[in-house]
Amino acid sequence: MLPINYESWHQMPDSNKNQALDNIKERFALEVSDTYVKKALGKKWRDHKSTLKKEYFKKNISLEEKLRNVPQGMLRNSRLVKKLDALSFLTLQTGIEMDLQ
Repeated sequence: MLPINYESWHQMPDSNKNQALDNIKERFALEVSDTYVKKALGKKWRDHKSTLKKEYFKKNISLEEKLRNVPQGMLRNSRLVKKLDALSFLTLQTGIEMDLQ
């Protein structure tokens, strides 16, 4: 519903945001605006994405290991995974392991 393969919350299609909002409204009686709920969803989405990056990509392990452990829901063609592939190539070419940041 809210995939992590988008670079930012603003790139997330409105259809995904509206679907998540509709699911929340079905389950809870809210006394706040839709805009407020979408902002809260965006914050939770960013926090979750950040946690995944820390857990899977910022560990002190080899790039090959990072590429083998792409988290479920992260598409192989996402920008972050492409960056890992590029860093892996550079490491093989230069023999120097580059930092992900």
